[in-house]
Amino acid sequence: MLDETDRRILRHHLAEPGLARAELAARAGVTVATLWRRLERMGAAGVIRSEGAVIDWRALGYGVEVSLRFTLDKTDPRAFDDFIAAAREVPEVLAIETFLGRVDVRLNVIARDMAHYQEVYRSRILTLPHIAELEALMLISTIKEQEALPL
Repeated sequence: MLDETDRRILRHHLAEPGLARAELAARAGVTVATLWRRLERMGAAGVIRSEGAVIDWRALGYGVEVSLRFTLDKTDPRAFDDFIAAAREVPEVLAIETFLGRVDVRLNVIARDMAHYQEVYRSRILTLPHIAELEALMLISTIKEQEALPL
């Protein structure tokens, strides 16, 4: 599906996402028209899902990040749907992921500080439906955060 030119474009785009298209084309060794065509094709194929800002939540005053792992009470056939619908309504939830295995769902939650997290946890998280088990992992630091693959 991807050829070496596509991979080269993606490598440069991932390395410096803010590059102007003309500069990206030059670094990838293609014309601007070729770059646009290939980016559109990769977007249509679902290779590039979106382009946007990466927000540093800590810089915006959200100093607490917690990964919450849930095992749901699956005796109710609507457990997953109900839980996910309710979790989507919590503004502090950044990500919702589902898994196969002991953990069913993981929520990434941010808060300004521990008092704010405690409020979110008690009033919004613990009230989510169908929780059988809950484990919280507080983020201390991010050592490596990279979306680039060796293309």
